[in-house]
Amino acid sequence: MNKMARTLNKGRNMPSGLALWSPLLHLLVLVLCVQGTGGRKMSETQDGDGHETTHTEHAHAHHPSSHMHHHMDPSVMIFLTLEDLKEGKTMAIYFPKRNPSKSPHLLPREEADQIPFSSKQLLHLLHFFSFSQDSPQAKAMKDTLRECEIEPIKGEIKSCATSLESMLDFTRGVFGVDTPFSVVATTHLTNSTTNFQNYTLLEEPKEISAPKMVACHTMPYPYAVFYCHSQQSVNRVFKVLLGGEDGDRVEAVAVCHLDTSQWSPNHASFSVLRTKPGASAVCHFFPADNLVWVPLSTSM
Repeated sequence: MNKMARTLNKGRNMPSGLALWSPLLHLLVLVLCVQGTGGRKMSETQDGDGHETTHTEHAHAHHPSSHMHHHMDPSVMIFLTLEDLKEGKTMAIYFPKRNPSKSPHLLPREEADQIPFSSKQLLHLLHFFSFSQDSPQAKAMKDTLRECEIEPIKGEIKSCATSLESMLDFTRGVFGVDTPFSVVATTHLTNSTTNFQNYTLLEEPKEISAPKMVACHTMPYPYAVFYCHSQQSVNRVFKVLLGGEDGDRVEAVAVCHLDTSQWSPNHASFSVLRTKPGASAVCHFFPADNLVWVPLSTSM
């Protein structure tokens, strides 16, 4: 237990060691700091009604084990169709704003690997992090571990990364060890604090030619955990310049999934877009703390 405590405390002070990491790792840390966070804050895992927020839903609720229970709260308003991706289109979009200084830290692999990451160790982990078994934090940890341990859907590969190194290893496994790659993420160009408002596409979206992609979504946990996955089905990646009603400017990343036939009927997008699995492509905007990895040879 003392060793684990020392591990976590070292992770909390990790900026002092960043300069020693490889340039790509250092670049990613800078991206995460600019974009907004290194992980999902534990207190943000439930909405006002006590339901799970769409964070987990939009990331991988296409898995049959996921269920959607919502009253169309604003946080599910991230979905759109391919037809919506045109200059001048206006739509209501939810972009959560988070304080990176209050978000969980990314741990180096040598430290993250010393902390168990398993549902079987949940009671031990709750004791270690001083969370009671009936606390919202305990539920969030349980849900995250469950999502990380369930089998991927057909045509999907997935991994929960508990460190930068493990995230990069997974991405290399998808693209090939000799394929250089880069990361794209939603960028907030202004300091608006509005989470939900109407945005207008200010110009034609720019497509990033990505024959393969890896999407990494933040998960609620005491330290930064990313749910990374890649699908064999065809996906399209876009950069979209958006203007909000209050003057907010966002360079957003949108991913379109052309084959949704394996998704759960309970996926939030089907309620928002009024469609069903396999009927049409589903696109969604990424919050600033999510990452999309693409081969570096693509046009950006």
